[in-house]
Amino acid sequence: MTIVLYDLVGRDDRRFSSNCWKTSLALAHKGCRFETVPTPFTAISGIGDGSCTTVPVIENNGVCIGDSWAIAEYLEGEGPEGPSLFGGPRGREYARFVQRWCESRIHPLMMTLIILDIQARIAPEHVEYFNETRPQRFGRPLDEIQSGREERVYEYRDRLEPLRRVVAAQPYMCGNDPSYADYIVMGSIIAARRMSSFPLFEAGDPVYDWMHRCLDLYDGLGRSGIGYDW
Repeated sequence: MTIVLYDLVGRDDRRFSSNCWKTSLALAHKGCRFETVPTPFTAISGIGDGSCTTVPVIENNGVCIGDSWAIAEYLEGEGPEGPSLFGGPRGREYARFVQRWCESRIHPLMMTLIILDIQARIAPEHVEYFNETRPQRFGRPLDEIQSGREERVYEYRDRLEPLRRVVAAQPYMCGNDPSYADYIVMGSIIAARRMSSFPLFEAGDPVYDWMHRCLDLYDGLGRSGIGYDW
């Protein structure tokens, strides 16, 4: 049976949720057949019984599961058979650490670098919702959030130094093969490439090379759809 993934969508069918991209890569890793349902902000409450407030959400055999980490654990434990996402209990805890690091230190700063680009590429009927919720989240107006990004992108790159040192020595975060730890960080990067032409990395950076290795996975899943190539 094909799994259904509810996937956040912007203008021109741009899929721009970092958490949805984590889930797409996880589904591909497990070898699952899945189809996506483009879901704008204002349609999330219509998924399933209406209890979900965010995406991703997957439906499988009549069961709805929300939250990217819960979906990853479901795919690893109760979902279809396939290669392990974590590579065992220690890999799961490593991925949990990466998730917390990305949530607290990486993704929020990345969002401040492209927030106006996102605003420009969501459907017009959802701009009002975006304009109300994002300043509340960051505590200041949108134009102030993105101000000075040409200088602040260097701070973003500096925060990725732990990742840089790892992938300079090996292809992926856990070794020679990709794992959910890679997908956590890549979800954020793919989402940025969907909505912004502002490059987060430069050629020659080991993170840049790792990014393109990840983009090539699963027949170029991370490159599919409308976006920018940097």
